[in-house]
Amino acid sequence: MRFVWQFLAVMVMFAITGSAVGAVKDNDWLSLVVGLTSAALAILVYAWVVRRTEHRAAPDVAREGAVVKTGWGILIGVGMFGAVIANLYVAGHYEIDGLGSPAGAVGLVGFMAGAAVAEEVVFRGVLFRIIEERTGTYIALVLTGIVFGLMHLFNENATLWGAIAIAIEAGFMLAAAYAATRNLWVPIGVHFGWNYAAAGIFSTEVSGNGASQGLLDTATSGPELLTGGGFGPEGSVYAIGFGALLTIVFLWLAHRRGNIKPRSRRAVRVNSTVTLPR
Repeated sequence: MRFVWQFLAVMVMFAITGSAVGAVKDNDWLSLVVGLTSAALAILVYAWVVRRTEHRAAPDVAREGAVVKTGWGILIGVGMFGAVIANLYVAGHYEIDGLGSPAGAVGLVGFMAGAAVAEEVVFRGVLFRIIEERTGTYIALVLTGIVFGLMHLFNENATLWGAIAIAIEAGFMLAAAYAATRNLWVPIGVHFGWNYAAAGIFSTEVSGNGASQGLLDTATSGPELLTGGGFGPEGSVYAIGFGALLTIVFLWLAHRRGNIKPRSRRAVRVNSTVTLPR
């Protein structure tokens, strides 16, 4: 039952904060304020529902070290997307025409913060964490990563290839980041840094939702395999490659730190008693 209550609580929060951020997306300063407020609310709701249903504090959102951990995550996310853009730029598929909209870049801080925190609470804080208890780290990573990718099929310019790319470079990678660190701050930082770099700095399409006018005035052109086409650079083979590489690094760290969880013995016992009908 705790899964049901936690999932319902965070999904209600997800719907409310998403609607609030979407309602003010055309106002840069309101987007900043509402987005950051929504991000804080998502953390509070998650901590509250874990405390009520598990009768303990939520250590994965502990305040100690939160700023540093989130900061490292942001650096990783921005660096990862920056590497994708660097490859596109060198290949002649990405152009910078000048300064874009600094005010738009400010508003996107709030917009992307609200989205990143809400999605990490839902997918890594609840879904991955609880599924992992029964199935183990690797199966939970694959299952939640696929669901995360499929969720992006509802975006305006979504493609099946884009959803597969998101599953690999983000769904798998962010779950691996959670497994390696056992906190939500690092995956939140990576998620925010990636999305903000895409929209707020390099002004590209984000997950098929269209391009935002961020800090730079830019243009992307070239084969969809490299640029991601209308889905954006997240559909690029460069993004998939860097995401897969980072997934391996995080899983290596998780293994080294003893954070890889095996399939629960209870689940194994249940399956071992199942007999086929005659």
